[in-house]
Amino acid sequence: MTIGILSVATYIPDTFMTGKEIAKKAGIPYEIVEEKMGIKCKPIPGVDDHTCEMGIKAAKKAIARAGIDPLEIDLIINIGEEHKEYPLWTAGIKLQEEIGAYNAVAFDVALRCGTTIMALKIAKDMMSSDPKLGTVLLAGGYRNIDFIDYENTRTRFMFNLGAGGGAMLLRKGHSENRLLETDLITDGSFSEDVVVVAGGTKNPLTKDNLHLHQLDVLDPEGMKNRLEQKSMANFLKVIRESLKKSGYSEKDIQYVGLLHMKKSAHEYVLKELGLSQDHSIYLENYGHIGQIDQILSLELAEQEGKLKNGDIVVLVSAGIGYAWGATTIRWGKGD
Repeated sequence: MTIGILSVATYIPDTFMTGKEIAKKAGIPYEIVEEKMGIKCKPIPGVDDHTCEMGIKAAKKAIARAGIDPLEIDLIINIGEEHKEYPLWTAGIKLQEEIGAYNAVAFDVALRCGTTIMALKIAKDMMSSDPKLGTVLLAGGYRNIDFIDYENTRTRFMFNLGAGGGAMLLRKGHSENRLLETDLITDGSFSEDVVVVAGGTKNPLTKDNLHLHQLDVLDPEGMKNRLEQKSMANFLKVIRESLKKSGYSEKDIQYVGLLHMKKSAHEYVLKELGLSQDHSIYLENYGHIGQIDQILSLELAEQEGKLKNGDIVVLVSAGIGYAWGATTIRWGKGD
C-alpha cells in the first residue's frame, strides 16, 4: 500500500533570541553558544504563539499547499507538546475544529522530541489497517523554551529550545513522497534524568516551589556518561534499521533531516554515514523546536532545492526519556 506526503508546513514566530542574548543570560562566552552549541538565533513565542495555536497555523498552511478541502481529512494526530494552552486538554480536537476538519477523528500523542517520527509510524500503520483512513494530518506546536533557566548549568544542552509549529499531510494511494519504514528505540534508564521537578503528583505545585517548575537534570554526570555510551550509536542504529526495513542502505541516502544538536554531534552522524554537510541542513538559525525539527528540515530542504525526484530521505529524532527514531522517505515520484 502506497502512502505519500501531500505537503509539509511550519509556523515560525516572528520573535527571535540571538546567540549573544543566550550567552549573556547564561554568563558564558558567545563563541561557545554559536560555535559549540551551534545557535546563531532561535525563535521564541510571541504573545499569541500558544502551543496548539502554532500547530493550527502550520496545519492551515499545509492544507493550502496541498490544495485539499479540510473535510477530506479522516484523522488528525496532534504531535504538539503537553505544555500547551490548558492542562489535561486534548489539543488535537481544538485543532480539528479550527481548521474545519469536521469529518475527522483527533487524538494527541507524545514522545517528547521523538513525537513526529513515532506519529508517522502510527499514521502509516493505521492507514494500512483501516480502509476508511485515506487522508491524515499530523500537526502541533512546541514551546518548551518556557521551562529553561539559563542560569542552570545542568540544562545547558537544552539552551537551544525554541518555539514553533509544524504540520504534515499524508494520503493513501499518493505515489509521490512515499512514506516508507520507521525504526524506534527507547531506553528507560534515562526516564527520570530530565524532569520538570515541581508540578506533577510527586511534587505538586505550590507557591513555595514555583522556582522548581522548570526543566532540570537530576543526575547530570550519570546521564552524560550513559549518553556517551549509547546516544550516537542509537542514532546510527535507527537510521540504518529504517533504511534496511525500507529496502535501502546508508549508501542510498541523499538527505538527512536531523534535529538540532551541538555541531560536533551533527557532523559526527553525517561522517559516520559517509555524507557531507550538503546532505543536510544544520538548524543553527532555528535552534531546537522539539519534534518540529524534522518537518522544518524537510520544508527547508524542499525550498533550497536539496530534494530531487527519487531521492532517499531519512528524518531523524531523539527525545528525552530517552527515545531515538528514524523514518525513510522516497522523495518525488520515484522511478
